[in-house]
Amino acid sequence: MRDYIRRLLIAAIMALCVSLLFLGGKQTEASMQDSQEIKAGWIWPTDGVVSDTYGTRHGTHKGIDIAGSLNSPIVAVEDGVVGKSYYSKTYGNVVFINHPNNFVTVYAHLNNRLVSEGQEIKQGDRVGTMGRTGESTGVHLHFESHQIEWTYDKKNAIDPERLLGNAEVGVAVKGGMEGTSESLTASTNVKGHSAHYIVQAGDTLSSIALKSNLSVAKLKEVNQLKSDLILPEQVLVIQN
Repeated sequence: MRDYIRRLLIAAIMALCVSLLFLGGKQTEASMQDSQEIKAGWIWPTDGVVSDTYGTRHGTHKGIDIAGSLNSPIVAVEDGVVGKSYYSKTYGNVVFINHPNNFVTVYAHLNNRLVSEGQEIKQGDRVGTMGRTGESTGVHLHFESHQIEWTYDKKNAIDPERLLGNAEVGVAVKGGMEGTSESLTASTNVKGHSAHYIVQAGDTLSSIALKSNLSVAKLKEVNQLKSDLILPEQVLVIQN
C-alpha cells in the first residue's frame, strides 16, 4: 500500500514539474513574440547620428545618444501615455512615455517639452525638441527603454537597439522610420542644410571650421559649445 501511495506521489510531482516547464516555455515564447512585435513597429525618435550606444562608460550608459541639430523634432516611438514631463538636474527637460506593451521610453536633454503628464500620445507625435539641457556635453537626444517601469537604478533598462534596430556610432538614423542609413565619418556642407561631422584624432575646431567654410564662432554657436574643447568621435552639426 505504501509503495502504491509513494508511486502516486512521484507521478504527481513529475506531472507538476512538466506542467511548470511547459508554462514557463509558453511565457518565454510569448515574451519573445511581444518583443518581436514591438521591434517591428517602433520608429526612431529623431533625425541625427548615433554618438553613443548602450552599455558604454563602464556599463553606466543605459541608453543611446543621437546627435543632431538644436530644436530638431523628437517624436514618440510608439503609442502611449506621458508618465512624466519635467526638468531634471541630470536629464534636463525629460519626457517619460508608458507604452501598452509594458515598456517605458525616456527622452532626455530636450530643449523644449511639448507634452504634459497624463497626455495620450500616438506614434510619431512630437514630444519635444532636441537640446542640451541637464548634464549634457552637446546637442543630442538621450533615449532609454525600460521594461515594466523606470527605476532610479535603471535595473529594468534594455538596449534600445533590440527594439529599434542595430545602430553603431556614426550611423545616421531618420526619425519616424525603421532601420538605419549609412555610416558617416565626415559631412558635405550644403548651404541652408545641416550635416554632421565626427571628430577625428588631431581635429580642432579651427581645422573643422576651415574645411566647412565656417567660423569657429559659428560652429560653437550651432553646437552650443562653451569652449574650444572637442573630443574624438564627438558628433558636430555643420550648418551654414
